[in-house]
Amino acid sequence: MFGYVTANKPELKMREFARYKGFYCGLCRRLRKNYGLSGQMTLTYDMTFLIILLSSLYEPETQERRKRCLVHPGRRQFMLYNEISDYAAAMNVLLSHDHLADNWRDEKKLSGLLGMKLFARKKKRIARQYPRQAGVIADALAELSEREQENCRDIDAAARPFGTLMAELFVWREDAFQNILRPFGFYLGKFIYIMDAWMDVVDDKEKGCYNPFVEQCGQEDFSGRVREMLDGTLRMAIAEFEKLPCEQDVALLRNILYEGVWTKSERKQKDDE
Repeated sequence: MFGYVTANKPELKMREFARYKGFYCGLCRRLRKNYGLSGQMTLTYDMTFLIILLSSLYEPETQERRKRCLVHPGRRQFMLYNEISDYAAAMNVLLSHDHLADNWRDEKKLSGLLGMKLFARKKKRIARQYPRQAGVIADALAELSEREQENCRDIDAAARPFGTLMAELFVWREDAFQNILRPFGFYLGKFIYIMDAWMDVVDDKEKGCYNPFVEQCGQEDFSGRVREMLDGTLRMAIAEFEKLPCEQDVALLRNILYEGVWTKSERKQKDDE
């Protein structure tokens, strides 16, 4: 998810941070177990949000363990994981393959080509296990590629395919909750796409890469207009989130949605000052 859906860690209580880190370490363990070292290398904090949200909603039996790992061999790490952790691990690898493929297609990065080949068999296995999600993700990415080839400057049209992708990602089960999770994921996906385009527009302009904001970059109050767009999109995602009957870890989830999603852009703005 591009590294935006993370917690504002300084504002978390100690127990909240322990659970956040526990689900993160649990995801790391499931990636290693299910997809090997290469799968583990795709680990990010973003998918931790998916696990915490769906775990709060469905309340599956969650395992608590303390294990050593390669990164922290000297001290046992607190880990939390459940069946949703396995789902998130699969989606993480699936998206990692497609992100690498995009890097190869757009910028001809050798790392993209090698990574794409490395994850090809894993992607096929995941697609067999989750055909609905894999199919929607593939179609959304193909539509996103079309928007890029058209050099689309309509930010809403450019962001919509990634919103569709994220909408399906959040639907673990097609049940009564899907009517809330799909619009929530859609608006969150659009927010992520717009944020990523905004953050990368200067570099993309210099490299000649596609970005829907290239022509607007440098115009008066450009950042203010994008920030207003982001605020509105995030508010729609939050409105859907608040309809969900989440109780466990709700303060942590709100920390991520109300504050954490802005931390990366705020750090960049401070660095640019």
